[in-house]
Amino acid sequence: MVDELKKVLILGGARSGKSSFAEDIAYTLGKKDVTYIATAEPYDEEMAKRIKHHRQQRPDSWATVEESKDVAEKIIELADETEVILLDCLTVLVSNLLLQGEELDREDYHFSERERKSQETLAELEELATAIEEAGTNIIVVSNEIGQGLVPPYPLSRVYRDTVGRANQLLAKAVKKVYITYAGLPVEIKELGERTKMKFGGYSNDG
Repeated sequence: MVDELKKVLILGGARSGKSSFAEDIAYTLGKKDVTYIATAEPYDEEMAKRIKHHRQQRPDSWATVEESKDVAEKIIELADETEVILLDCLTVLVSNLLLQGEELDREDYHFSERERKSQETLAELEELATAIEEAGTNIIVVSNEIGQGLVPPYPLSRVYRDTVGRANQLLAKAVKKVYITYAGLPVEIKELGERTKMKFGGYSNDG
């Protein structure tokens, strides 16, 4: 085990290089002793191919655990068994939690119901953040930054976008390092962001 535990969040857009960077960190910290928590489920042929491709890219010695919803419990369970946990990815987990047992895309689905489901999802992600903070092992979390484009035209898309944004903020507070990747180039942003907030009095808004 390394002397200082590493808790890392890696953000980025599609094909930005975030997963590759996460895997590089995991290998540096744990070599062969890495457990990869995969949140994606093979709902269709394309997703099944993506999952297979990602698995082939990882070292054969890494353990893979498929967990689409109860990730906080899984991290607690695995923390004493592995040197590094790599969770990929948070945005798929948000989708899994947000959609379970609901039809959020119904036109007659009232805003208050969608907001309720978002809050329930965030409550579960607060448990995940706590599990990450308290775990006695290195943890790397991959998530997408999806809120920098146009406002989505559909209610479900807007709820998902907002929930992911708030989830990223929760996880950013729980880890020691936050990176964002652009064109395969990672930039560390948490230390810079905290200095900037202090400069302006620590004003905070979850918008």
